[in-house]
Amino acid sequence: MKYLDVPSSGSINFRTHSRNRYGQYTRNRSTPVNPNTTAQGIARANLGANAAAWRVLTGSQQAGWNSLGAMMVRTDSLGQSYTLNGFGAYCSVNGNRLAGGDATVSAAPALATPAALASATITLTAAAFSIAYTVTPLPAGTRLFAFLSPQRSAGRSFENDFRLIQVSAAAAASPLNVLANYTARLGVPVVGNRIFWHLQTYFAGFLSAPLSASQLVV
Repeated sequence: MKYLDVPSSGSINFRTHSRNRYGQYTRNRSTPVNPNTTAQGIARANLGANAAAWRVLTGSQQAGWNSLGAMMVRTDSLGQSYTLNGFGAYCSVNGNRLAGGDATVSAAPALATPAALASATITLTAAAFSIAYTVTPLPAGTRLFAFLSPQRSAGRSFENDFRLIQVSAAAAASPLNVLANYTARLGVPVVGNRIFWHLQTYFAGFLSAPLSASQLVV
């Protein structure tokens, strides 16, 4: 139910407060599920490893990450901007590096802002799912992260559940074929369903601004 009130996010008692493109809303609180998938296990293991590694950094190294975090601006679910602390910056950079197939780093790197994709053409059927991009191949050392949603009804216009389905090789040429990985994680695309996509380029631990849209399976 949409409502007008002070910005709120999270759950209390039996209600959950959130927002979407149309404004604030509340809904009945649902019981979280824990499917304990392989992807979840990898993410939890990476978070645990990052937390353990952070604790053994020197004071100078942690100070470097604090400085980097102060420059890393994020937007929360209410549309408000904030910056990261040192631990958040360490986990963000090294989490991205692990997903991109790179080794983690102890010293904070210089802030980098990869160039975002200007456009992409999606081929999406029950037998083909590929992402073609105009800058091909990608710049040296740059990879493409493809975040995709579960299948939704055709009339849906808003999505906030994106899964990292595939990461391209460095400097890969277009297109990126994601059908096999998508099918393994979220099932065979069904004609008439809508899939949302969220594409970001990656370089040295940092992600670009996203290129996001959706498309029907045809």
